[in-house]
Amino acid sequence: MDFSPSPRAAELTERVRTFMREEIAPVEPQYHRDLAAAREQGTQWTPLPVLEDLKAKARAQGLWNLFLPKEHAGEYAARFGTDGGEGLSNVDYAPLAEQMGRSAIASLVFNCNAPDTGNMEVLLRYGSEQQRKEWLEPLLEGRIRSAFTMTEPDVASSDATTMEATCVVDGDEMVVNGRKWWSTGVGHPDCRIFVFMGVTDPDADRHQRHSMVLVPRDAAGVKVERLLSTMGYQDEPIGHGEVSFTDVRVPLGNVISGPGQGFAIAQGRLGPGRIHHCMRLIGLSELALELAIARGTSRTAFGKRLVDLGGNRERIADARIAIDQARLLVLNAAWKLDQGGPMNALSEVSQIKVAVPNVAQQVIDFAIQVHGGAGMSDDFPLAMAFVNARTLRLADGPDEVHRGMVARIELGKHS
Repeated sequence: MDFSPSPRAAELTERVRTFMREEIAPVEPQYHRDLAAAREQGTQWTPLPVLEDLKAKARAQGLWNLFLPKEHAGEYAARFGTDGGEGLSNVDYAPLAEQMGRSAIASLVFNCNAPDTGNMEVLLRYGSEQQRKEWLEPLLEGRIRSAFTMTEPDVASSDATTMEATCVVDGDEMVVNGRKWWSTGVGHPDCRIFVFMGVTDPDADRHQRHSMVLVPRDAAGVKVERLLSTMGYQDEPIGHGEVSFTDVRVPLGNVISGPGQGFAIAQGRLGPGRIHHCMRLIGLSELALELAIARGTSRTAFGKRLVDLGGNRERIADARIAIDQARLLVLNAAWKLDQGGPMNALSEVSQIKVAVPNVAQQVIDFAIQVHGGAGMSDDFPLAMAFVNARTLRLADGPDEVHRGMVARIELGKHS
């Protein structure tokens, strides 16, 4: 196996690193101060002008839609962003995602943010020509945003077969009913389309009961009931919301890939998405370790630098070892995904989904401790980083489900 990026990916990584250093880093602190002021005025859901300016600069430099997968991207990469007309493998995209993870806004700037990347990949892989024209192309252009509505408030959504929401065929229409929450993206004023997953045939095999349907946000019967905070953060301007769907009617042509294909689409969508999340967390962990070292070497207590107190050197060493191990696990999963698709990397993707958020949480917690009270405040990005890492131990499947998958595959080798 070879984890080294292609020459093109290495060049793109350096360009992303340079853009983040020269364009994003100088303005990001002020961005967060302006966002805090907007919260006080109640205008935090309107994207700040600096974010739109950065997007325009990134697109002008060809640093746009970098996530596009190699096997599907050709025409779209040429028309909508990344230089060269060819997408990237998962191994090639990994270092780019790692760089983006160091900033709270970089993924948005490069049009590589969840859930839009996952929704765009769904449309690339499974969408019809009409669906791509109507929804994928505006998403690739960054003119609209999207949301993915799968998790439900009244069932254990770690088991998708318990889903209660329905999407039932009625003539040439699909009738959608249900309530979803933690639907990321619904807070953005440009959110125009929901990818909705519901039960179409409850009597079918449990993996063929569900369908995925494109539901316009302005369709009759769609209501964003409320926006949710995540341990005090609302993740503006994207946001997470609770959404109700009441007798919503959409054309049958809005069904993605056909009725009963929802579960298969979900598995195909979540594999690359989980790798993206984990690589961004590697970047976030690197940032936290750098901040911890900077703080620990510049402050003294009891006559010593903080790094020389209380086993902090050992903690720094443990953090370096854990981050490097996590990165190698993610690259291995990316390589397996590139070689044979989602079914070839089931265990590996589940492994990283458990390992990486836990590593990130531990490293960030150490960095907070070194910073003392400052680490708990918004003067540093550590509190937000900790919430991000903790959230990803639940998002896209909780630790317990992924451990169960790894164990099942391991035990299967000996059956």
